[in-house]
Amino acid sequence: MKLIRFGESGKEKPGVILNDKKYDVSAFGEDYTEQFFETDGLSRLADFIKDNLLPEVADDVRLGSPIVRPSKLVCIGLNYADHAKETNAPLPPEPVIFMKATTAIVGPFDDIMIPKNSVKTDWEVELAVVIGKKASYVEEAEAMDYVAGYVLHNDVSEREFQLERNGTWDKGKGCDTFAPLGPFLATPDEIADPHNLRLWLKVNGETMQDGTTSNFIFNLPHLISYTSQFMTLLPGDIISTGTPAGVGLGMKPPIYLKAGDVVELGIEGLGESKQNLIAYAKN
Repeated sequence: MKLIRFGESGKEKPGVILNDKKYDVSAFGEDYTEQFFETDGLSRLADFIKDNLLPEVADDVRLGSPIVRPSKLVCIGLNYADHAKETNAPLPPEPVIFMKATTAIVGPFDDIMIPKNSVKTDWEVELAVVIGKKASYVEEAEAMDYVAGYVLHNDVSEREFQLERNGTWDKGKGCDTFAPLGPFLATPDEIADPHNLRLWLKVNGETMQDGTTSNFIFNLPHLISYTSQFMTLLPGDIISTGTPAGVGLGMKPPIYLKAGDVVELGIEGLGESKQNLIAYAKN
């Protein structure tokens, strides 16, 4: 099953993709929230779809994040050896964890706004895992049982804020619009092997990243189990699993995004997204 949310920003409705067509499931009566996942919403939604005639959604309707704002968006840094090398970082002996503000979440085709005073806004294509049930001190052998689905994520990063402004990475990761998610959430049955997915990213039509999740340093069971040792993961929470080589920071000389640039990215089985870069504008 593929879940979408569609409509005006802040007023999205739940939907699904069936046979490459989008359908409205508003009549189901629930959005894709923590409570939805916690109460076996995926199974209940599947039953609802079988028993009801669904109205189709127009192709030109805006897509939002396929998940309502979760309690946490947890990110894993340096989870591909080639990315660690290009940024002159040592291979981590344990997963690097940082948090991305959930206020950064936007839809897959929404604009990315370059933050005020930013000159080093960068891109990162990532596979994100959505948690399906409360997870605390999970064993690796059981970790995949906690997965509700997978989603494409652009972990947009401001490198000066992240690396040069003192303290943790979070400063450069949580700016508004820095977490485009989607176009859809794919349930586990849609993805044969999440450890063998091609992921790619282009800037202005030029391929910058072209990697595979088979190059993870730490695999998904380890990341889920490890993260759950330090915090309780709630249904709908997201773990973003790191990016392969090809980020702007790693170029020689570094290349960063500017207003007018276009970023396109995708993951095998999880669709594609596209964002235009715009200059900071006060709301």
